[in-house]
Amino acid sequence: MDLQELLKQGREALEIGDYSVALVRFKRVVEGAPDNVQAHQLLGEALVEAGHLRDAITALLRARELAPQDIDVLFDLGDAYFEDHHPEKALEVYQSILAIDATAADAWVSLGLVHFSQERVEKAEECYRQALAIDPESVFALNSLGDTAFAQGHNDEALAYYRQVIALDPQDAQAHFNLAEMYYDLGELATAASACRETLRLDPGFAFAYLTLGNICLDEEKPREALQYFQEFLLHEHAADAAEIRAEVAAVIEGLKAEL
Repeated sequence: MDLQELLKQGREALEIGDYSVALVRFKRVVEGAPDNVQAHQLLGEALVEAGHLRDAITALLRARELAPQDIDVLFDLGDAYFEDHHPEKALEVYQSILAIDATAADAWVSLGLVHFSQERVEKAEECYRQALAIDPESVFALNSLGDTAFAQGHNDEALAYYRQVIALDPQDAQAHFNLAEMYYDLGELATAASACRETLRLDPGFAFAYLTLGNICLDEEKPREALQYFQEFLLHEHAADAAEIRAEVAAVIEGLKAEL
């Protein structure tokens, strides 16, 4: 089969979540064209989605060797390092993007996310504001600033950021979910549930919205509905770094089944 046809089939499989097929197609391209940057990059993306982060990093490192200035490859590599709990390596990669293009707003946000994960909140906020200085309508930066504000207990400020995102892009599922999480933590369950449902209307595969809805139903003593939402969460969440929470949810499901 023609290598371009294999790439096309692999992309199509990746888009619909058929990662096993995508992996087979991309591996065949890599075998037939070992210097094909795109094949290594797509293989890395498919491996990330399948939860094989170390193999993904290997593929993406090869892509970087072949195309050291390719910003898309670098973003994928930085994200893979971050997801695989290598924050300092992720920082190095995102910084290398900015060395190539200092106006890459998303790289500033990604830097901020790494700092935020390491509890360097002020540094994270500086990065987000750098991104906004480049792109004042960056929903990625605004959502992240909202998360930073909420983490510091500045609820009104967080709400303003999330609403600003929704005003800029009403279809941004992440902003609606951020609102849901904030309202849930504040105990406003009905409002949180409404925001979760809007998240799922926009993105039916948004796994953590199902999890929050399940928790809301538990709080409202609706175990059957909670069970359904928790099962939906497991159906949709397959990220490697979600293994622990998947195990916790699976245990809750077993407990609910025993009670019902």
